[in-house]
Amino acid sequence: MNIKNMKVSLIGATGFVGTALLKELTDRGHTVVAIARNPESLKDKSPLIHPAAGDVQDAKQVAALVKGSDAVISAYNSGWTNPKIYEDFLTGSRAIEAGVKLSGVKRLIVIGGAGSLEIKPGLQLIDTPQFPAEYKPGASGARDYLNELKKDKELDWTYFSPAILMNHDTSGTRKGHYRLGLDNPVFDAEGKCVLSVEDLALVIVDELEQPRHIRQRFTAAY
Repeated sequence: MNIKNMKVSLIGATGFVGTALLKELTDRGHTVVAIARNPESLKDKSPLIHPAAGDVQDAKQVAALVKGSDAVISAYNSGWTNPKIYEDFLTGSRAIEAGVKLSGVKRLIVIGGAGSLEIKPGLQLIDTPQFPAEYKPGASGARDYLNELKKDKELDWTYFSPAILMNHDTSGTRKGHYRLGLDNPVFDAEGKCVLSVEDLALVIVDELEQPRHIRQRFTAAY
């Protein structure tokens, strides 16, 4: 496989994270099957992008969409304002995992949440009093799915937890560098754990091209 010319299926291609991933992937010469519920809303018209509509809560649809890819990246998010975000995130994530297996693709990279990062031994960020209540259902779904994914011995999966501060306020900045961690947040000299969505995309495509975290969760920040 030529790592500089891979065929990648990207789930959630029209979202905040998916949009940044799409740009990073195509800037680096990868062909992308851009999977979304409404792919017509894709703004990037690169010839490397092949839009595809599908319901990722249906494993058979996922399998058909990603078949023949070198890898699948899931930036699936069931919507922060969705009252069923917990249930829908788990259902969708399980269907994506099952669909990737059905397709015969071995490599799956999942963009999860920061809530399951351990800020000290035995204490995850989501369980601290400071964790915003409005994000707890989604973060709980991401944590519970990570625990399920850890049991998968068939796929070459990787689960990425973003920095604690990875939101629209940090977007627009691509520093081109980062520091890696595993189960603990990466803090800078000021005690902040920050990474822009553009550099998140850099981290993920670097992992795609040079896998270092097979069957592991990892994280990154400046």
